[in-house]
Amino acid sequence: MSELLIHKGYVPGSLGRIVELHGSYYHERWGFGLFFESRIARELSEFLGRYDETRDGFWTAAVDGRVEGTITIDGVDADGEGAHLRWFIVSDALRSKGVGNELLEAAVDFCRGRGYRKIYLNTFKGLEAARHLYEKAGFRLVYERNGSQWGTMVIEQRFEYSLGDRK
Repeated sequence: MSELLIHKGYVPGSLGRIVELHGSYYHERWGFGLFFESRIARELSEFLGRYDETRDGFWTAAVDGRVEGTITIDGVDADGEGAHLRWFIVSDALRSKGVGNELLEAAVDFCRGRGYRKIYLNTFKGLEAARHLYEKAGFRLVYERNGSQWGTMVIEQRFEYSLGDRK
């Protein structure tokens, strides 16, 4: 493998590549379509438009300048509902090479450093490799329910990580 670089902050072209990674992966494996991909593009664009490095975290994993993984912390409601972990994906080229662990660790460390009390993420049942990473990092499944927020019926899941009270 060529040199892997984990970069914090926006990298030109990363928005399109992140949408591509999500659109391709979830279409090939889960049959998600335009609704899902356009939602990723819209919500990620909105997030990046209000990105505040003192509150939010945005990391990409790149090989030879090509984004192959990403994770985001949306801290806009960190004092309320919690810091929202979003857009976590690693391409097939980097999967099972520890990059997901590195990205997740960076996101949790960022939240800990900001004094956030809780991190949460929304996903769906069946993403077992991701669930393994979440649980290994300390996230716990807090509920499951049928839902269609991704444009198709799935068993939606919410995971949370309690970081405790601010110091």
